[in-house]
Amino acid sequence: MISRIMLTLHLLGAVVWVGGMFFAYMALRPVAAAQLQPPARLALWAGVFGRFFPWVWVSIVLLFGSGFALVAAAGGFGAVHPGVHAMTALGILMVLIYCSIYFVLFRRMKAGVAAADWQGAGAALGRIRPLIAVNLSLGLAVVVVAKLGLLFS
Repeated sequence: MISRIMLTLHLLGAVVWVGGMFFAYMALRPVAAAQLQPPARLALWAGVFGRFFPWVWVSIVLLFGSGFALVAAAGGFGAVHPGVHAMTALGILMVLIYCSIYFVLFRRMKAGVAAADWQGAGAALGRIRPLIAVNLSLGLAVVVVAKLGLLFS
């Protein structure tokens, strides 16, 4: 029963984080770029990230808390499928990338928007965008690794 709860929490964390990135990158970004001038677009992104990023932190806690609980229940990392090791490594990489976005680039972007420094805010957003693309790709890769692990375990 505990493993089912942990797996559910794990999946919810992944859906929120990866799904949010997919929506932002594949749907919101192109529309915002096509329809909004830089000041409005940058203010929109500052607001969107300000609402989404706390959910990413919740997702990280859920993913690592539930993931390590599931590994412990299985007997530790020595007892789990190699895919679990890959998911863990990719997850750690995603968190490191996210931390660079959150603690450095997002702060620069928010400060630029607050000061109406559209060039500085735009430069920060321009550096955030490819990092989100990388994290989205890694997140989708984790989903594939998880599914392959289920097939071959």
